[in-house]
Amino acid sequence: MLQNLHVKNLALIDESEVEFGPGLNILTGETGAGKSILLGSVNLALGGRYSKDILRKGAQYGLVELTFLPEERELTKLAALDIYPEEGAVVLTRRLMDGRSTCRINGETVTMSLLKQAAGILIDIHGQHEHQSLLYKKNQLQILDAFGGKKIQELSADVKTAYKTYRDSKKEWERANLDEGERAKEVSFLEFEIQEIRAAELIPGEDERLEADYKRMNSARNILENASEAYECTGGMSGDNASDMISRAIRCMIDASRYDDKAAELSEQLVELDGLLNDFNRELAEYQSSLEFSDEEYHETEERLDTINHMKTRYGNTIPEILAYCEEKEERLQKLQDYDSYLAQLQKELKQRRQELEAAAEQLSSERKAQALQLEKAIETELKDLNFAEVQFQIHFDKLADYTAEGVDDVEFLISMNPGQPVKPLAEVASGGELSRTMLAIKTVMADRDEIETLIFDEIDVGISGRTAQKVSEKMAVIGRNHQVICITHLAQIAAQADQHYLIEKTVDGGVTRTEIRKLSEEESIDELARILGGAEITETVRMSAREMKSMVKSNTVKNKKYIVKYEIIIT
Repeated sequence: MLQNLHVKNLALIDESEVEFGPGLNILTGETGAGKSILLGSVNLALGGRYSKDILRKGAQYGLVELTFLPEERELTKLAALDIYPEEGAVVLTRRLMDGRSTCRINGETVTMSLLKQAAGILIDIHGQHEHQSLLYKKNQLQILDAFGGKKIQELSADVKTAYKTYRDSKKEWERANLDEGERAKEVSFLEFEIQEIRAAELIPGEDERLEADYKRMNSARNILENASEAYECTGGMSGDNASDMISRAIRCMIDASRYDDKAAELSEQLVELDGLLNDFNRELAEYQSSLEFSDEEYHETEERLDTINHMKTRYGNTIPEILAYCEEKEERLQKLQDYDSYLAQLQKELKQRRQELEAAAEQLSSERKAQALQLEKAIETELKDLNFAEVQFQIHFDKLADYTAEGVDDVEFLISMNPGQPVKPLAEVASGGELSRTMLAIKTVMADRDEIETLIFDEIDVGISGRTAQKVSEKMAVIGRNHQVICITHLAQIAAQADQHYLIEKTVDGGVTRTEIRKLSEEESIDELARILGGAEITETVRMSAREMKSMVKSNTVKNKKYIVKYEIIIT
């Protein structure tokens, strides 16, 4: 449910906040008070375009925030986007600045794309002239499919799957129809690639083993080089190694010890040091002998790895991928070499896939036609309740020139508003007001099947009055039993049905004009009904009429009304 709308610094709105409830939420006010601006801000919160002049004069930024209480169905879809409620709520926020905006979900900055995806789950937005969408056949088909429910959904899924399989087969068949020159060129290229891969004699896991060996040999090579250098420094063949230098020092100290006892002590220490160094050199020589390194094996490994890496740059990231690529090309080569049999097999498969698509599409079409009969009767009944006494409504089926992912049905809504007149497409018959009421009739029929959670109607009552207005108000009340409905209206008949009634008014304070919204009490709602009924002068008689209207609505209300919260928006 759309629980809260918070708007700041937009057009005439300084700062306004409204808490919506379940059932029928009615918004009324004088013309020009800013009703459409308030609801239009919802579109901005959900990623709609804006210009800098939408910001309130002198404001550095504008803010729109929507708080939703999602149901289980929405929670699953939101979780797929890694969006989770906080304390049971999901808050969509958009901050608008000059030339840029920031989007947040539950306080976390997100991309515009993610905001729109989340909005698509929580709310469905339609423009002020949503009824105009009825003129498009595609939308008419969607209404029929939505009415058909789970059965239509399952059959539609079968058609989509069959269509994809058919399209894939058709693409393969089209790709296979090469001329002789193209085929010879492809055969030659395939033979080259296969030959190169097979000549490499790749073995799965070989690259990993060789890389480990190469790393080990590199390590052994480095160890041997360093050990050899250390041996040269301590006891190698050069005359300036540590062992030779210590031997010379010993000779010098032995000569000195003939003249001084202290020199004799130092001479003994040098002899010990020489013994230690000799032991070290002997062990180092043995360690060198234990290190195995073959230049030939090292270079062979290096060259083999170069070959494997070359294959990887051309045919795949791993040896299994390269071998799979080779098998795929071998299959393709075999097909091209046995070309006639290959084409015949493709044609056979294509024919079979088309037959499967035809069967799935016919099943879907048959179910649609059965559902269409029910939908025709239901919409016609609702239209008669909306004061179209002699209306006829039909759903006409034609076949498309070719199959699509939606099947083969070309569906069109036909209507006759006057007795003796043939049914014709809506675009040729219905005026704007008639289309609006037709949409309301459809919404009423779809109330129990519509997955959209909240319905917001912007001045659906334009151009109607009297008995028709009463019928429209009754339909709004019916929809409000199963949906959350938010409605802007100028008619008392509709406003009287409100479960929650809000007044949008324009005020001037210190030369500054502001639009504000507030929830009305029971008595304030009756006063507002009286204003709508009586115009400039509200007499006690008018007030009594308003009170009576409200009382009659209460007496006709179905007890223990059950609200199923749903969302859809229609905005100016």
